[in-house]
Amino acid sequence: MTEDARASVARRRLDAALLLGAPACGLALMLFVDLEPGAPLVTRTAAITVWMAIWWLTGVVPLAVTALLPLVLFPALGVMPADKTPSYYVNDVIFLFLGGFMVALAMERWNLHRRIALAMLVFFGVHPRRMLLGFMAPTFFLSMWISNTATTMMIVPIAMAMIVRFEQTHNDPAFKRYAVGLLLGIAYSASIGGVATLIGTPPNLAFTRIFAEMFPQAPEISFLTWFLFGAPLALVLLAALWGLLVMIFCPSRERFHIDPGVVRDQYRALGPMNYEERAVATVFALMAVLWLTRPGIAIGGLSIPGWAGAFPYPEYLRDGVVAIAMAIILFMLPSRGESGKRIMDWAATRDLPWDIVLLLGGGFALAAGFQASGLSVWVGERLAGLADLNPAGMVLMVCLIAALLTEFTSNSATAQVLLPIVGTLAIGLRLHPLLLMIPTTFACSFAFMLPVATPPNAIVFGTRRLTVPTMVHVGGILILVCAIALTAAILTLGRLVFGIDLAEFPAWAAP
Repeated sequence: MTEDARASVARRRLDAALLLGAPACGLALMLFVDLEPGAPLVTRTAAITVWMAIWWLTGVVPLAVTALLPLVLFPALGVMPADKTPSYYVNDVIFLFLGGFMVALAMERWNLHRRIALAMLVFFGVHPRRMLLGFMAPTFFLSMWISNTATTMMIVPIAMAMIVRFEQTHNDPAFKRYAVGLLLGIAYSASIGGVATLIGTPPNLAFTRIFAEMFPQAPEISFLTWFLFGAPLALVLLAALWGLLVMIFCPSRERFHIDPGVVRDQYRALGPMNYEERAVATVFALMAVLWLTRPGIAIGGLSIPGWAGAFPYPEYLRDGVVAIAMAIILFMLPSRGESGKRIMDWAATRDLPWDIVLLLGGGFALAAGFQASGLSVWVGERLAGLADLNPAGMVLMVCLIAALLTEFTSNSATAQVLLPIVGTLAIGLRLHPLLLMIPTTFACSFAFMLPVATPPNAIVFGTRRLTVPTMVHVGGILILVCAIALTAAILTLGRLVFGIDLAEFPAWAAP
């Protein structure tokens, strides 16, 4: 038997063990452990959580399939009735994700995202350090709005065209090293850009709903609220990433000159913006403006009312309403380039990530189960002894745990598992829940060390110009930098944006 065959057999055996071992662990927990005498739902929900966590973290079955387990197990074990559990799979956060993704698909369908990327590259110029920023900036910006994977898939071919064109006429070791930094910059910028907006990456959306389920009396985390915290932090992280890559991969004295022709030729080949691109750009810009201005802005004594106040019931309006409204407009606008068709049609939605929709729903249902069963109170009581720990050290620890865990698992799955736990931890420690939940959410997107950690990493690794040790070295430094910056941000900017006060436990968080 060959080495590959033996590895395949070993993998199948491990998968079989995990497939059966997860429900076996859950069953053993229910049969032999009584976490809270007189409250069997606590133990049953813990058993379901263990089962789902093992399957989510190992990926032995599709993540979306694991997310469906509450639909069966909650009614069967008495955690929640069958007519209530499905409601967590269809809510305003789900439609925020779907509406925003439809607008993103329209950008991809009419090539608007490529035009934005090439225009920014032309703007930044061809000096090696500026060119590095020129690739990172459009990747960062686009990943705020569309899939990190799609963004990386679009930017990497442009970068590779420039790299190959230079190497055809030069044989410079300094440039080969620079190319490694350029590709890492693209992958990491995609992950960092995703945390800047509420729709940038699935863990952000998972957080908003899990937070709302655990703390229904808490103030809403709107698109604007998230943006006021996430965008400044993401820009700081982008600058730190650029500085790190310049220090490691860019020579102090430039010994090569990059030909700007590749990027300029590709940009000119696009021609002037057509009607469809202008239409999508207008709807996209309008959606962003409506998201940012819906709730209004209050800074000190200055208060600017949001547009939602013009409606009879402004509290009924959420960011998901805006996303779906903009998506509907795209289905209404006619296309001039394709006669008889519209800017968007239903066939174009075949790429909607329904697996992510189910994954989000499963996480929301699990968080609701924590509350309904009393498991959240039980966990909080057991963790109350950690109250003497330094808050900054605790935040840093949570960031590093989440970042390292997501190197081996889906960032969405990591968020779904960790967020209810850290939210309950905050209750037990009498800390503001956002102090731990926000950093955990961000850190779930900081998977920088391994090629398999996230699709952007895998895409640039597929160019065969990177090695795993290089990615581990640079990614490990970046994770530490991001964790420190995130800790500092939640303790400073978090006070202003989210009202986090270390000396006061919010009344809405009391169990």
